[in-house]
Amino acid sequence: MTNEEKIRKIEEYTARLNEASDAYYNGRGELMTDYEWDAMFDSLKSLEEETGYYLPDSPVRNVSKDQIAGTKEEHEFSALSLAKTKKVSEVAAWAEGRPIWLSWKLDGLTLVVTYDNGRLTKVVTRGDGHIGTNITHLAGSVNGILPKISEKGHLVIRGEAVISYEDFETFRMESGEDYANPRNLASGSLNLKDPAEVKKRNIRWIPFTLVYTEQEILSWGKQMEYLESLGFACVERQLLEKPTEENLNTAISEWTEKVTGGINPYPVDGLVVTYDDTEYARSGSVTGHHATRAGYAFKWQDESAETELDHIEWSCAASTITPVAVFKPVELEGTTVKRASLCNISECERLGIGSKGTVISVIKANKIIPKVIHVSRINGELEIPEYCPVCGAETKLHVSEISGTKTLRCTNPDCAAKKLKKFTRFVSKPGMDIDGISEQTLARFISEGWIHRTGDIFRLTQHRDEISGLDGFGDKSADNIMASLAKARTVDDRKLIYALNIPLVGQDVARRLLTAYSLADLVRTASETDDPAVFSKIDGIGPEKSAAFVRWFKDQTNMEDYNDLVQQLEVSASEQTETGAKCEGLTFVVTGDVHHYKNRNELKAYIESQGGKVTGSVSGSTSFLINNDIESGSSKNRKAKQLNIPIITEDEFIERFA
Repeated sequence: MTNEEKIRKIEEYTARLNEASDAYYNGRGELMTDYEWDAMFDSLKSLEEETGYYLPDSPVRNVSKDQIAGTKEEHEFSALSLAKTKKVSEVAAWAEGRPIWLSWKLDGLTLVVTYDNGRLTKVVTRGDGHIGTNITHLAGSVNGILPKISEKGHLVIRGEAVISYEDFETFRMESGEDYANPRNLASGSLNLKDPAEVKKRNIRWIPFTLVYTEQEILSWGKQMEYLESLGFACVERQLLEKPTEENLNTAISEWTEKVTGGINPYPVDGLVVTYDDTEYARSGSVTGHHATRAGYAFKWQDESAETELDHIEWSCAASTITPVAVFKPVELEGTTVKRASLCNISECERLGIGSKGTVISVIKANKIIPKVIHVSRINGELEIPEYCPVCGAETKLHVSEISGTKTLRCTNPDCAAKKLKKFTRFVSKPGMDIDGISEQTLARFISEGWIHRTGDIFRLTQHRDEISGLDGFGDKSADNIMASLAKARTVDDRKLIYALNIPLVGQDVARRLLTAYSLADLVRTASETDDPAVFSKIDGIGPEKSAAFVRWFKDQTNMEDYNDLVQQLEVSASEQTETGAKCEGLTFVVTGDVHHYKNRNELKAYIESQGGKVTGSVSGSTSFLINNDIESGSSKNRKAKQLNIPIITEDEFIERFA
């Protein structure tokens, strides 16, 4: 390649990478995968080093920026980017034998949060690292950003706003909006003006750096412990006292297993390596937009494979009909892969997906999600179905006003696929507790035409052999589902009421209703009454919740579904939990198996009935961690020990609080 050709490539790559970054960081449709972006970035970096030529807006030399709408504000402390590598040997060389920390490189949107005199004063997006957007008005809609803390000095914290895979899939199915990934949804959400809409997205802010404190804390690990003592749930981390290449390989393998095993709920795109000695970390030089000792980003090598497309399967979930590529099986990351979601019509157009015989390249993005990254030979054209694969109604192409993404929709408001949210709550642990049937499994069964109304879930026993023949299931999975269905046929009335997905009727409302009425009396009264406020005199119900309950049972379709369902069940009256104050003012975290209570939800219900609170993660505000395996090496146990939080067994809990 001549020097002129290299310069033309530099200009082309710079433009394409900046365009892709702009879409990626601002909630619009994905223009290239992480795999493609990294490969092009590395090529651009090599070309710039070879020629000495680069453009002012080179992504190699500039921090990718978000363009969140709002008032711009200069950062008190610049947020520089980290140098990155895919080689463990380079991390070992950089560490220089000094103690380092490994933590997740969370794939979200960086927010800088500032406190003064114990109160939250501002929240600013990272922007270009020097100037961001003030979104303090959205702080109350982002989980993890505390309004008040005990520290009275000036405090600046950097953290990542992320959305879990589970919440991402739930939002996509419930809203019909099709975002490429959780990162895309998080950035798009923070562009919204309505805090109530942002809150629906379940964004969580996870601190990963203490930027400034008036206290002298010279250890990065101690800084994280300090933040947790204030009540923040910080990024998961591991200390390596001796970061040899061998030790790093072992540790990185363990972190990789957390990703591939689905243990980590949040999207990540690698690991961050940080010196424990913060003074030494600050002593490095600044090269371009990278501080040489501030940290190192380790990214996994993505293993790709070329294969041939067999067909496109159209999977209907909620209102969206999603294209799924089914291809000749390939081995990736130690597993056999033969299908990958194509997300939406826009992604199919971007890739140039054709029909059977099209040659594609596939990876497991961040070691987890099968993803088509490239089409090397197109065969034929993609055929977009004119009719819904579930109900047969006409389809319609929809273009999102928010992201510009093209999706295929079913036009039938009564399509069974649109009831996915209802069915998901029905099978959930607080509901009928049907183990082995996830939201994704329900979507699959709906697409197969087996579920149209709630009672059909128990008629899945008629499809046992068909289930075992589905891709990814087999005899064992089918038998487990049959066993779960059999067990769930015996249910208490409180769980049944919750499982019906009646608007405004959650677990607490169900409990209060059944304290005053038997299930049969409840249903009869609701279906026969002319007074929508008939249950409003029950403590904690009120006219709005009463009307919602009555309205649901007045609906003929709902009553038909209910009667069909209860004919298949054995419903018992639930034991009423007395309220009290034995756990008042205390916060508990429950982990592991329980033996005395039926499940963790029953233990949680008892704690809440006694004025306590149950959270999902250990922090400085946790009073007790309940774990029957006190010596467990789990992350919750380790964090509790770091924060000197008592770890008690279920027996000890019962002795003290039950």
